[in-house]
Amino acid sequence: MTAHVPVMLAEVLEAIAPRDGGLYVDGTFGGGGYAVAMLEAVNCSVLGIDRDPEAVARGKNLSRRYGGRLTIAEGRFSEMAALLATAGAAAADGIVLDLGVSSFQLNEPVRGFSFREDGPLDMRMSKAGPSAADVVNTADEKMLTGIVRDFGEERQARRIVRAIIAARPVTRTGELADIVAKALGPSALRHPIHPATRTFQALRIYVNDELGELERGLAAAERVLSEGGRLAVVAFHSLEDRIVKRFFAARSNPPAVSRHAPESRSAHPQTFRLVWSRSRVPSENEIARNPRARSARLRAAERTALAA
Repeated sequence: MTAHVPVMLAEVLEAIAPRDGGLYVDGTFGGGGYAVAMLEAVNCSVLGIDRDPEAVARGKNLSRRYGGRLTIAEGRFSEMAALLATAGAAAADGIVLDLGVSSFQLNEPVRGFSFREDGPLDMRMSKAGPSAADVVNTADEKMLTGIVRDFGEERQARRIVRAIIAARPVTRTGELADIVAKALGPSALRHPIHPATRTFQALRIYVNDELGELERGLAAAERVLSEGGRLAVVAFHSLEDRIVKRFFAARSNPPAVSRHAPESRSAHPQTFRLVWSRSRVPSENEIARNPRARSARLRAAERTALAA
C-alpha cells in the first residue's frame, strides 16, 4: 500500500506559519501529514478532524507520540466550532483543509473510491449513509445525469447514464468503469485519463456532499479563526477551487460603494486578507515524485479583526 503523501507540504506550512503555543486545526486529518509537520515545526497543539473512522483510529495511535499536543476528533470539518469546544478551545490560530479523497481511501479497494482494483461500489468517507451503489441503482435518469454532468463536469453524461441504467444493478467499481468506457467508445481509452474518472469523481462528491461540506466548512473557519489566524485550502479540481476562490474574494475585497448609491455595501465585511494574490501550484519536482499532486491548487488567507 502506498503511504499518504501530503501535497504542497512546504507551501502549506508557509501559509499557516505555525508558532509556539498556537492551536491549529487539521480539518481533513487523513494520514496526519500536515498535523505532524506543524507539531514537528513548533511547540504547538493540533486538533485533527476526520469523518473517516479509519483515519481517526490512525490518528489516535499517532497522538501518543506528542504528549497531549495532538487531539483527534471524529466528525466533519464543518463542525469544527463544536469539536474545538469539546476539546476545550474557542478559537484556532490556523486551519488546514486538504480536500478530496486520501491515498488511504484510494488504495483500499474495499472502500470503492477507485477503479484501479475491483471492489464494492461504496465511496462513503464516513462509512455511513447511502453508498455510490445506492445512488447508481436508485436514482432516475434525470437525477443521475445531473450528478454526472454537474459534479463530474462530464459532457457525455446522458450517454453514460443511459448505459448505467441499462446495466443496473451495478455493484462493483470495475463493473461501473467498464460500463462508462464502453459507453464512450474505444477512442476514449486512448486518452491519458481513464474515461470513468469524471463519473467516479461525480459520484464521490455527491455521496459525501463534498461541495456543501466545503461551503459550510469555510464559513465555520471564518467563525473560529482568531485575528491573524490563517486558513489554507488545498483543492484538486475546479469545482472546489472555484468555491474557495469566490469565498476569499468576497471576504477580502473592500466593500462596494457606488456613486449612484453611496450607502450600499457588499454582503460581507473584509474578514480575510489574502496571503497570496493567486493560487499556488505544486513544483514540477513534486509532481514527478507524487503524480496525484498535479491538479492541486493552494489558496490561503489571514483572518482580520472584523466579525464574521
